[in-house]
Amino acid sequence: MLTIDFEKGDGLVPVVVQDWKTGKVLMLGYMDSVALDLTEREGRITFYSRSKQKLWTKGETSGNFLYVKEILSDCDNDTILIKAEPAGPVCHTGADTCFNETNKPTPIEFINELRAIIKDRKNNPSNKSYTTSLFAKGINKIAQKVGEEAVELVIEAKDNNNDLFKGEAADLLFHYLVLLEAKGVELDDIITVLQERHKPKS
Repeated sequence: MLTIDFEKGDGLVPVVVQDWKTGKVLMLGYMDSVALDLTEREGRITFYSRSKQKLWTKGETSGNFLYVKEILSDCDNDTILIKAEPAGPVCHTGADTCFNETNKPTPIEFINELRAIIKDRKNNPSNKSYTTSLFAKGINKIAQKVGEEAVELVIEAKDNNNDLFKGEAADLLFHYLVLLEAKGVELDDIITVLQERHKPKS
């Protein structure tokens, strides 16, 4: 439960809303204690409108709700950060954010989305999912598949067809991520190993 100092701002505190996947700042609003309570209970962000002097739930007219993923407070407990999943454009102008930024994951950020999908296929199996079928076959088959994709990538590397090379590289990366998930190892753990290797030697 958050302990927010509403008194410092005469009953209101600023709320920064951030996309939980991309990290983009979506908008700034204000809350009173009632708006915060509703947000925590309903899982959709409700603000207090300073101009209209009343509560309003973002998306109540457009349908573009902001679904709460995490609520944090700053070190002084007088500002709130909400990580949310937007159901559509956030700004009333139709822009992705109120700062007129495009809110789309970069190619690198998409890796995290793909990791989340792979994890979901493992934890919530689907008969129609290729990824689920890989997990069902077990670690040996998954490891074998990674080996096969690596060989195919090496073969394509020797030729001059970049499209085929990129396709095989994508196949290898995908199956490697599946292997990590099957082993219970996060990609972040592997990156940490690389970071440790590249630390300056004293």
